[in-house]
Amino acid sequence: MKLLAVSDLHVASAATRDAVAAIPPHPDDWLILAGDIGETIPHLEWTLRTLRPRFRQLVWVPGNHDLWTLPSDPNQVRGEGRYRQLVDVCQALGVLTPEDPYPEWTDGDGRSVVLAPLFLLYDYTFRPAGSTKAEALDAAVNAGVVCTDEFLLHPDPYPTREAWCQTRVDQTVQRLAAIPERYPTVLISHFPLRQDLVFLPRIPQFSLWCGTKLTEDWHQRFRAQAVVYGHLHIPRTSWRHEVRFEEVSLGNGPDGTRLTPAERLRQVLPFP
Repeated sequence: MKLLAVSDLHVASAATRDAVAAIPPHPDDWLILAGDIGETIPHLEWTLRTLRPRFRQLVWVPGNHDLWTLPSDPNQVRGEGRYRQLVDVCQALGVLTPEDPYPEWTDGDGRSVVLAPLFLLYDYTFRPAGSTKAEALDAAVNAGVVCTDEFLLHPDPYPTREAWCQTRVDQTVQRLAAIPERYPTVLISHFPLRQDLVFLPRIPQFSLWCGTKLTEDWHQRFRAQAVVYGHLHIPRTSWRHEVRFEEVSLGNGPDGTRLTPAERLRQVLPFP
């Protein structure tokens, strides 16, 4: 039994949908879908219906694209309401979400971890030291780097995305703290939990839309055996304080060609 992960499928692309449809069965394995499956609720539903029969269990967290409300979408529900619609689709298909009890996953040798799917958003604190949010946003605008979330990811009913993020962090801390101490965890988030994981040499200003400093110590505080995230489109393995961080988005192979989802399923546990 393996715990696998992938993120940033972006199935709005027909080529990606074909690649997702070609993922072979893994009847004994769990698959983490770490956000940005698509940009509409039908995108998510198609992906889950395609993959659910091929894996023992799917675990989903939302990415920023999943939460967009496109002007062309007949469904104009925004913000928290949009998120709850996504959760409803998952739960109707037996897919685990951040709103479900955290599941226990056991490997072939009987070792157990608690999987914690998280929905946290970001609060613009991943910015240069000493700068304010306004200064960092001005620098991003001047560099021509503005996340589309500013136009399509609405925080309703919260006044700001930061306020929504703070609420999610507060709720999640309580749930993580309630996990019995005998269990190690796998923390699963679309957004990186630490600023020093945001490696974007071409567009460093984009870090504003990548996470919150409120989670910087969660890998230690909540006994993480591994942390899974996406969002950056730069798949890599990093280590912090002897904890493994896996960026599991789709990426390019050594020859520069786009890898397929089947090639990019990252084995989280057992650690290969």
